[in-house]
Amino acid sequence: MVTQIDQASGLRARASAGQTHSPVQVIAVSSGKGGVGKTNIVANLAVAGAKQGSHVMIMDADLALGNLDVLLGLNPTYTLEDVIAGRQSLEDVVIDGPSGVRILPATSGVQDLTSLSHDQQIHLQSQFSQLTKPPELLLIDCAAGIAANVLYFSLVANEVLVVVTPEPTSLTDAYALIKVLSTRYRQKRFRILINMAKHVREAKDVFRKLSKVSDRFLSVSLDFAGWVPLDDHLSMAVCQQKAVVEAYPKAPSSRALVELVATINEWRAEQSMDGGLQLFGPSVLWAPGQEGA
Repeated sequence: MVTQIDQASGLRARASAGQTHSPVQVIAVSSGKGGVGKTNIVANLAVAGAKQGSHVMIMDADLALGNLDVLLGLNPTYTLEDVIAGRQSLEDVVIDGPSGVRILPATSGVQDLTSLSHDQQIHLQSQFSQLTKPPELLLIDCAAGIAANVLYFSLVANEVLVVVTPEPTSLTDAYALIKVLSTRYRQKRFRILINMAKHVREAKDVFRKLSKVSDRFLSVSLDFAGWVPLDDHLSMAVCQQKAVVEAYPKAPSSRALVELVATINEWRAEQSMDGGLQLFGPSVLWAPGQEGA
């Protein structure tokens, strides 16, 4: 019996043939646990990409506990809660961030948004397909953990970038996220970014540990995306509500993030449209928790 995942793949392939605009590169940035600097990574990648001339959009996909706007010192009038409720369109909610980055802010303290219904997912997908100026790069700042929304937004992306720190709990929880996405939802490739490492040897050692256990128990491909050093400039920039690549462009963390943008640009050349058309094309037939037999 053909699964609904297979049906969705076929639908995306047909949509690709009829596209008139360039495919949008959609990257879901996830983490097994909070406190690994994921949102800061997303904000800085977006600003660094925009400074290099890319049209970048960030979606704060921590829909119930969004804080991207706070991190960047922004005051949105509307949020994605208004889009999901049907009160505003996606175009109405987009706000301008630093360096021309467009931002879709989330709300905070709304428990009902921790798990979108299938109808809400379809409505959100429809709103993305109606954007008059789709971005070249969409960064989805997922919530931490393995909640339904995290899985959903990871699955509608072309790439999943998992942020990990040297802490043992970060490694354990990152493995749990990868395990769920691979065993239940057939996600087979993950990009791994090591954050807050003291030096490159520590970063590669963390990646090696995660790869070793994944190779033993899971059928997945883990790619080392890069690493961002432990750097006081990052926390200093957060206190200023600025991206570190703007506030301290010569800081070690800034240089690492700019290098990561170059790596992300290389991913586009090998990009498969297995995922992102779910947000920038027809609505799909499947969502987490609805997999076929």
